[in-house]
Amino acid sequence: MNRNRSSQIYASILVNSLYAMVNYPVTLISTLLAPLSILAVVTFASKGTLLPVAAEGALIMNMVSSGTSLQGDLSHLKNDMRLQDMIVSSPTGPGTYILGMALSEIVYSIPTLTILVIFNILFVKTTAIGAIVIFLDMGTIFTFSISLGFLLSTFSSDIVQSWAFSGILSPILTTIPPVYYPISYIPFPYRYLAYISPTTYSALIAQNAVGFEAIPGGTIALYWIILVSITILFSYLALRRSRWREV
Repeated sequence: MNRNRSSQIYASILVNSLYAMVNYPVTLISTLLAPLSILAVVTFASKGTLLPVAAEGALIMNMVSSGTSLQGDLSHLKNDMRLQDMIVSSPTGPGTYILGMALSEIVYSIPTLTILVIFNILFVKTTAIGAIVIFLDMGTIFTFSISLGFLLSTFSSDIVQSWAFSGILSPILTTIPPVYYPISYIPFPYRYLAYISPTTYSALIAQNAVGFEAIPGGTIALYWIILVSITILFSYLALRRSRWREV
């Protein structure tokens, strides 16, 4: 990575995460409350039996929320600050822009991630291999959500429209699918609908890695293929089909 690209990525982190973390720390509380509130509801409703599953689900929700919230941040920078206009006219390409913004979302999520990882260490027992699988799973679903967030931001003409996208994506990707609970809780006529969401595959892979769900190896391999394929598709769309230079 050359110095120029490193500087561009550092500028993204500075503008999109460190500025808000230092000047508006209350935003970190709102970011933490979303996954923890659902974790608390599921834990209380199940009388504690689903706490390990929900703790893992909170981690997935944080990864997805970090990525999809990028579309709101980028919409603000594009439509209100006109930052993307300057970037488009510079040598910076969409790949470097996405990478910088993705890292900025990770930096912004560090306080929340730290707490959720502690929860998982306390309540989710797994092996070293299971931990590696979960790490790769989180990285894949984060890449998907970042690509989706960037793609939507380039089509959004106003921050209000981005808020609407977030309101739609959050229940579709993190609340309704079996992220916080086992998929076996969904009655069969409706269970197939859960497989529309890529987070279902991510959750099942993670739940299998720690022993919550006993899924055959061939099925897990198929889930990985589907999840990675969806991620590659949206990454391609974000890099090649987003309205990068039309703004």
